Amino acid sequence: MTVAVAKYAVGAPSDFDAFAAKQAHWLDEARALGAELAVLPEYLSLELGATFEPAVRADLRASLAATQRYHRDWLALFSRLARERALHVVAGSFLLDVGGGRYRNRSYAFAPDGSHVWQDKLRLTGFEKGAGVIEPGDALKVFEVAGADGGRVRCALAVCYDCEFPLPVRAQCEAGARLLIVPSCTDTAAGATRVRVGCLARALENRCFVAQSVTAGEAPWSPALDVNTGEAALFAPMDVGLPADGVIAQTQGERRWAVARLDFAALEATRAQAQVANDRDWVSQYFPSVARAKVVGFGNA
Repeated sequence: MTVAVAKYAVGAPSDFDAFAAKQAHWLDEARALGAELAVLPEYLSLELGATFEPAVRADLRASLAATQRYHRDWLALFSRLARERALHVVAGSFLLDVGGGRYRNRSYAFAPDGSHVWQDKLRLTGFEKGAGVIEPGDALKVFEVAGADGGRVRCALAVCYDCEFPLPVRAQCEAGARLLIVPSCTDTAAGATRVRVGCLARALENRCFVAQSVTAGEAPWSPALDVNTGEAALFAPMDVGLPADGVIAQTQGERRWAVARLDFAALEATRAQAQVANDRDWVSQYFPSVARAKVVGFGNA
């Protein structure tokens, strides 16, 4: 399966039609590069904040409330784009009002038939907690995508910060996920490094591929998308027959997409010749003497 992950340049669309035209252009690029699955970044819906008057776009709560008017159009847009391009599309994330003025950071994945599934972000960053109106999700999901060769691959979504937590991702991989999709948005080099390291760690632990998209550029009009940093990348376990540094492909400079064909059969075959087997040895961590660490002094260890 050929996967493309975006280094998405945040802009300031004048209206929803302008936003829709931009999405079509980006996905046309991905399709031209051979993508069967294209991944856009976290907080993609916040770019629509640019369509509002300055007082609304500069206020996160007001912007989130105003963006809800686009939700139905958002679903229709990406459903249509996926159908027209015969493409699986992860449409970043939409901050969705789930009642009582509370929002969930929801990532939608669309199939070529126009249907969709979704995964809410489970762990909130300091910024999201500080917003006071964003709440975490409460369920893990795994879904299947079909490749052009007729094969089916189980995938899971971990929205940005969620990729830094091993146990939920482990549960998704134990449910059969072999591709972890990470739409992300970070505003500092440290944040970009944390998500990247999380992606590499999850690939190592679970013997899975990881696809990370990122936001790029500056949007001074937005309280959430003001500064964006990081590189989009596709990761693999660091083992025999796979990249030694775990990086299959990544963006650099002005490059907008990182694209690679992921061979899931070959990935599975690496189990037989693996130098290490973190995925198979995972359960060996669970034995009584490591349930809790004890403090010891020199001489009585």
